[in-house]
Order: sequence, then C-alpha cells, then structure tokens
Amino acid sequence: MRKNAFYAQSGGVTAVINASAAAVIETCRQHPDRIGTLYAGRNGILGALREELIDTSLESDESIAALKHTPGGAFGSCRHKLKDIDTHLAEYERIIEVFRAHDIGYFFYNGGGDSSDTTLKMSQVAEKMGYPLTCVGIPKTVDNDLPLTDCSPGFGSVAKYIATSVMEATLDIKSMCNSSTRIFVMEVMGRHAGWIAAAAGLAQSEQAELPDGAVGHAPQVILFPEVAFDEAAFLEKVQASVDRDGFCTVVVSEGVQNADGEFLAKSGLKDVFGHTQLGGVAPLIANLIKDRLGHRYHWAVADYLQRSARHIVSATDLEHAIAVGRHAVELALEGKNASMAIIVRESDEPYHWHVGDAPLSEIANVEKFMPDNFISSDGFGITAEAKRYLKPLIKGEAPPPFKDGLPSYVTLRNELVAKKLPNSFDI
Repeated sequence: MRKNAFYAQSGGVTAVINASAAAVIETCRQHPDRIGTLYAGRNGILGALREELIDTSLESDESIAALKHTPGGAFGSCRHKLKDIDTHLAEYERIIEVFRAHDIGYFFYNGGGDSSDTTLKMSQVAEKMGYPLTCVGIPKTVDNDLPLTDCSPGFGSVAKYIATSVMEATLDIKSMCNSSTRIFVMEVMGRHAGWIAAAAGLAQSEQAELPDGAVGHAPQVILFPEVAFDEAAFLEKVQASVDRDGFCTVVVSEGVQNADGEFLAKSGLKDVFGHTQLGGVAPLIANLIKDRLGHRYHWAVADYLQRSARHIVSATDLEHAIAVGRHAVELALEGKNASMAIIVRESDEPYHWHVGDAPLSEIANVEKFMPDNFISSDGFGITAEAKRYLKPLIKGEAPPPFKDGLPSYVTLRNELVAKKLPNSFDI
C-alpha cells in the first residue's frame, strides 16, 4: 500500500548531512508506487510535533541534487530528545496523530545516538498504538561515536578539515617559533570519544614523509577524553617537543577529563539532552603552558567551522552519506523496522566497504570510544592501527561548484503543507 514518508534532521549538522537528505528524497521519488509524498520536518522532530511539514515534492530535481554539495541542515535541525514513553506519552501520541492525519507510513531520522533513541522509541510507540509505521535511522555524527557502523557520515570530512588545519597551522608556527610563538593549541569537538582529536594525528603521518632534517612530529601532543589528563606528564611532553623541534602543536578534545573523571572545561550548564556544556579547554591548556613553562602561545577553537566546511569534504565521506540515505529507504521498503543503515568495512588497503543494517536497540544511547590500540603508549598520540583506520575516511576531494570566487550553495523553497489538525502542541 502506498504511504507518505517523513524525513528529519537532528542534532549538530555536518558538511554532508544534506547529501543523505538528497539520497533519501531521490530514492523515494524512484518508488512512486510505494511512497507518495516525502515530507521533511521543519527543525527536526519539532516539525512533527508542531505539524510543520515541508513538501519536498515542490523542489526540483536540480535543487535536490544540489543538496549534495550544500552544508548545514536544509530543513532545519534541533536538539529535542523525546522523553520516557511511560511518563511522557503525549509527545508520541501527538506525532502519531500528525502522521495519521498526513497518511505517513515511513519515518526516517537522520542523526546520532540520541536520534537513534528517538527513532527506536517511535517504532515502539507506533506498535503499542497499533499504527503501521516503519522507522529507519540514518547515521550522522561528526563525533564518530555510533556503534556497529564502521564510521559515521560527517566524521570523515571533519577529520580531513582538522588534519589539514593542524598541518597548515604547524607550518605557520614553525616559521615564527625562533623569535615568537612556540605553542599552538587547537580545541576540537568530542565529548567522550576522541576520534576527531585522533584525526589530527594524520597531519603528523604526512609530515613524516618530509626530507631528512625536516620537522615531522606535529601535532606533538593529542589530548583524548579516553585518557585522564596528567598535568606533569603533559608539561614534560610539551617541553621536550619545544627542546627538540623549537615549538609544540597541541590538539585537545573538548571532553578531556582529569583523573576523577571531571571535564577540565565544564561550564556548569547543561544542554537539552542533559549533557554538561563544554567549552574553553584550549585557553585553559594554553595558559597552563604559559604559567608553568613560560612559552608564548596562540590557541584556536575549530567549533562550527570543522563540521560545516563543505569546501574540503572527503569524497569517501560524501559517498558514505549518499549511500546510507539511499539504503535507509531500501530498508524501509523491505520492512526493516527499528533498524539503521550502516557502513561495513571490508578492508583497509585497498579500502572497500558496503552498506548494511543494524538494530536500533543496539545503537541507541551507546557510545563508541577510541580503542586502546589506537592510542600510543604514552597517551599523547595515535598508533599505526589508528592511521590505517582513519586514512581511507579522508581520501578524495569533492569540492562544491564556485561562483564569483565563493561556493555556490542551494536554498530550498521549504513550503509547508496545510495543517490538518485543529489543535497545536505546546513544547
């Protein structure tokens, strides 16, 4: 039976999440006998709660294709986690009410761990209410912390951006260290998992191929959330790097913790998911070096720049994002409810992979951390095993089209369909 579909974007966006959206829309359009109109939620799941549904059928094929080279979230994203079903059933009943009014039988949610939880809960409540709904998750997170999938679309491009930025900034500081700044600290995303920080180590891998006599050690120090911060060992490592190389590049994950498991940079605030708000670990580390070792420094926070840098996406990452979007629709048409499209690695060198699926019950609210064998024995770098894993994910270039010197990105019409329910919903 032909049913309409609902797609939404959730959480922090990436440089390639719109590519997944494009793949979902294009694949749905290839099955007009099974899928009618694909509605996109304005601002994620909030669009379902507010009955703010975007009619994607009004967008041209050309505009949808252009999403593949456009960063951000084309339909708007959100940070809204559905609460416990037993105590907050009203939210779920509202979504089912909206879906029933618009004859929606397929639910695609594009996000990370919390979004997987939402997708799983929607499958459970739909079954409980006797409403036929096939729910499929589409992986997306720059943190690369989703389990079961080999990697998460969005991560490969962030890894490429960070490794490139560290390489370029290191060449800058190397040029000035004799008479000026000796320390450069870059703060990257990663609350509990240090995948992005680890990617900075690829800059060292490339520099190691420079001619004899060239400095090939940067970043000399990487601070991971998985490794408790040891101030004495850290300062010793920094000073040894300065003595050897004349400078030191430090990459620090926002989620680095002390021996008691406390974030070094906690602000005391919580986000809507209940997570501790982080920020400011780079200046903290930089000032520690200045106060204890006396070295001049510069620091930077990549922040949104790392996840929105469409101009330097990894071609591999783009392929992954498109593949999981397409496969999510295929899974739904096969009746694979409460599942997620995933990336399955077949080999490192040469790099081969395919798409598969995994149950959301084994993905929701589970984090994938850096394996011990990916972190060097001193806790400040990455191993050859980590490099073998990371290198394929940053391979290839897929730049956007440019116009008048700037990237040419698409803006969709995003026209809402008429509401069918007389009541609104207070969020």
